[in-house]
Amino acid sequence: MMLTTTSTGYDEARLGFQRRDPHRPAAIFPVTSAAEIEEAVRSANDQDLPIAVQASGHGLTEGLDGGLLIATGGFDGVTVDAERKTAWIDAGATWRDVLAATAPYGLAPLSGSSPGVGAISYTLGGGLGLLARRFGYAADHVRRIEVVTPDGVRRNAEDDPELFWALRGGGGNFGVVTGIEVELFDVPTLFGGSLYFDLAEHASVPEVWREWTRTVPDEVTSAIAILPVPNIPQVPEPVRGKYVAQVQLAILGDRGEELIKPLRAIGAPAMDTVGELAYVDSGRIFAEPDHPDSYSSRNVLLSDLDALETLPELAGPGAPTMHVIGIRHLGGALSKQPKIPNAVGHREAAYSLTVLTPGAGAVDQRILEPWRSSTVGRFLNFSFGKLTDEEVAEAYDAGVYERLSDLRAKYDPKRRLRANHSL
Repeated sequence: MMLTTTSTGYDEARLGFQRRDPHRPAAIFPVTSAAEIEEAVRSANDQDLPIAVQASGHGLTEGLDGGLLIATGGFDGVTVDAERKTAWIDAGATWRDVLAATAPYGLAPLSGSSPGVGAISYTLGGGLGLLARRFGYAADHVRRIEVVTPDGVRRNAEDDPELFWALRGGGGNFGVVTGIEVELFDVPTLFGGSLYFDLAEHASVPEVWREWTRTVPDEVTSAIAILPVPNIPQVPEPVRGKYVAQVQLAILGDRGEELIKPLRAIGAPAMDTVGELAYVDSGRIFAEPDHPDSYSSRNVLLSDLDALETLPELAGPGAPTMHVIGIRHLGGALSKQPKIPNAVGHREAAYSLTVLTPGAGAVDQRILEPWRSSTVGRFLNFSFGKLTDEEVAEAYDAGVYERLSDLRAKYDPKRRLRANHSL
């Protein structure tokens, strides 16, 4: 049943995880099937309305004013084919839904650090996850996509190689995806968790981590978060009120403890959650907040980490606004083209750096200035906020943005779709 601004449940349906600039649609169409998505798109066409789609709402950059919001959260089924090692994921499923469905078979999807994120929007944006250096981007392992294009027609995207290419990395610019089939991997467990270091005692942690990433095999996917932790009761006492480096680890195989010896040599961490972990519990590695909030961010992809020494002054405890620095190690399988090419760009990047600001504040651009010489592009999945056309183009390799834009014009000539990052 379609909801309007006066309907009971309107606010609950429009609000997602990101609360900085939530959707304010004229109407909301909560869907529970692919047929209802098709009906919703046709309804928007009949009324000449713009369309936005929301599953979990983590990546929302700009709210829809007026128009039709297709809320897919009630369409969250996951079907596993254990013999083929695939899963069919419905439009509104989160990675938590997928993990719960695949765990009984000892299989793992290429999920991200936060289980509450919508699996399809994550994948359409590329999908940089916990097993990324071993298996690549989530978009590299999509076998099928069903999509309702803005003309209201439901299509199998793989029947159109250009559309299939564009959807995997080009985001939600070409239609409303009703479901995707993804490959699964034999990963029932992994060695993972976080080492939390007090930077007042161990200032060398970011540099040690950088040098360590230059030596590790592809079975190691890791990241580091650097942040001033609030002095509030909700935070574990060992890190409360401290300037912390959280080294986040996801390691395949049985050499985990051996591989992290250089990190252990730094000294005793304030907190240590590293150990053998069922993949279904992999959200514990990053341990990201799971309550709705407001935030903005800027992301850059880097060739090297040559400005680490600037972070304490520009984004440390003395900065006027709180910033969370998140750096992920790339390379490995991420640097390789998949068997079926897609639109994901800048595979030459060695690191991803995201500067996130909680609340209503804006990211201090001075934090990014020292990284300019090593910047090779950006990753849109970690860019929470409105970008210019030129900034969106920087997410792609030469010529790809133009190719994607041409396809957007073909499939959505009236520009009805409001993607998180519109082409």
